Amino acid sequence: MKVIQFYKNETQLIKEAAKQQRDAQHQLYEMHAPKMLSICRRYVRDLHFAEEVMLNGFLKVFTNLKSFKFEGSFEGWMRRIMVNESISFLRKEKQIFFTEEIQSYNEASWNNINTELEVEQIQDLIDSLPEGYKMVFVLYAVEGYKHNEIAKMLGISESTSKSQLFKARKMLQQKLNQQNKISNGSIKV
Repeated sequence: MKVIQFYKNETQLIKEAAKQQRDAQHQLYEMHAPKMLSICRRYVRDLHFAEEVMLNGFLKVFTNLKSFKFEGSFEGWMRRIMVNESISFLRKEKQIFFTEEIQSYNEASWNNINTELEVEQIQDLIDSLPEGYKMVFVLYAVEGYKHNEIAKMLGISESTSKSQLFKARKMLQQKLNQQNKISNGSIKV
C-alpha cells in the first residue's frame, strides 16, 4: 500500500490539525508517538500506563494546538506536555516521594563508569530507583532541566532537587558497580 503525503511540511500539518482535521492530527500522532512514548516511559514504569499517559498528552496537544505559537520546536512543546502529564499521573497515583534533603553533596562524586549496558538494562536500572530520585534524575540528566525548573515543576525546593539527583546518581553508581562485578564473574549468583 502506498502512503500519500497530504501535507508538505510540519507547519502546514500543525495548522491543519489545529483546525480539527483528523487526518492531519493522525499524521502528527504517527510522526511523534514513538518519541513521546519513550519520554512518558522514562517516568512511568509500566508500559501500559505510559501509553495511557502519552494518549492523554496527545489529547492535551490537540486540544491546545491553537496556543502553539511556532516560536520554538513543536517537538519541544509536545515534550513539555508529555513530561507534565507524566508528573501529573505519578502525583495522582501518589507514586512520588522525596526523601529528606542532605546539606552536603559533591557533584564530582559521580564517577563515569565504563560499562556495556543495553538501553533496556539502563532503563531497568533507572526504573529501580525510588520515584523521587528517578523523577529528578530523568528531568535533570535526560531532559536537561535545571534544578530551579525541576523545583518549580515538582513543587519542591531547589536543594531537594539537588539532593535527589545526588542520591539517584549514588544509587545508580552502586547498582552499576554491582552489575559490573556480576558480569565480570566477581560475584557468584
